[in-house]
Amino acid sequence: MGNYPKAFSSHEKALEIRQQSRPTNHPDLAQSYNNIGVVHSTIGNYQKALSYFEKALEVQQQSLASNHPDLADSYNNIGAVHSKIGNYQKALSSHEKALGIQQQSLPPNHPDLAQSYNHIGIVHYKIGNYQKALSYYGKALEVQQQLLPSNHPDLASSYNNIGAVHQDMGDYPKAFSYYGKALEIRQQSLPSNHPDLASSYNNIGLVHNDMGNYPEALSLHEKVLKIRQQSLPSNHRDLAQSYNNIGLVHENMGIYSKARTFYERAIQIAQQSLSSNHPKLQMLRNNLERVKNK
Repeated sequence: MGNYPKAFSSHEKALEIRQQSRPTNHPDLAQSYNNIGVVHSTIGNYQKALSYFEKALEVQQQSLASNHPDLADSYNNIGAVHSKIGNYQKALSSHEKALGIQQQSLPPNHPDLAQSYNHIGIVHYKIGNYQKALSYYGKALEVQQQLLPSNHPDLASSYNNIGAVHQDMGDYPKAFSYYGKALEIRQQSLPSNHPDLASSYNNIGLVHNDMGNYPEALSLHEKVLKIRQQSLPSNHRDLAQSYNNIGLVHENMGIYSKARTFYERAIQIAQQSLSSNHPKLQMLRNNLERVKNK
C-alpha cells in the first residue's frame, strides 16, 4: 500500500512552514492545499479533498491572473472529485472552465490540454454521452501521440478510456483491442501490483463477462482483487468494484450464495466512501436484492 500517512505528514509540514513565512494568498499555499487534496482523493476521502482543492482555488483567484494555468489545475482537481462522487454537472462545469483557461494560455499540443479532454470525456462517458466521450478521448489521444513515447502510461489511460466506451456500446472486438493496447503498455511500464494494471485486467474481465466467458472473467477479477488488496486502503471504492464484479460473474454462473456474499462485501466497503444516495451504491444494492430471491 502507498505510504499515505508519510505523504500527509510531509505535505502538512510544508503547509505549516509556508503559512508561517508567506502571506495568506501566496500561490505556494495553494500548491500545498492541492498536494494535501490529492492524497485525500487518492485514498477516497472525497469531501476533504474537495475542501482542500477549493482552498487552493480561492488562494489562486486572489493571487494569479484569471487565465493562469494553475487555476486550470485546481478546476480539474475539483472536477475529478465531483465526477467520483456522482456530481456530474458540477464536474463538467469545472473541467470546461479548466479547458477554457488552458486553451487561452497553453499551446494546442500541451499535455495539460490532453488531461482536460480526458476529464471531460470521462464525465460524458459516465452520463452516457458516448459519442461526445469518444470525441474528447480522441482529442486527448491525438495530443498524447504527438508528445509521448509509445509506451507512456498516459497513452494507456487513453486507450483504456476509449475501450470502455466501445464496451458499453457493445462493440467487444474494439473494446478488446483498446484494452489490450492499454494492458501492454502498463505491463512494460508499471510494477506488477500497480492499481492501473489492476484496472486493465478488470476491464478485460468485464468484456469476458459481457461475452459469457465466465471462467476467464472470474480468473481476471480474482487477480484484480489480489492486486488491489496489496496496493489500496481496505475501504477504497475500487475494492468494492472488485467484490461486485466477482459477485456478478458468480450470479451469471448461477452460484447465487457466492454472489450474495461478494455483493454484501462490496456494499460494506462502498458505504464507507460514497454518499448514501450515490448512483453506484444504489446499483450495488440493486444487485444484492436481485440475488436474494434466487
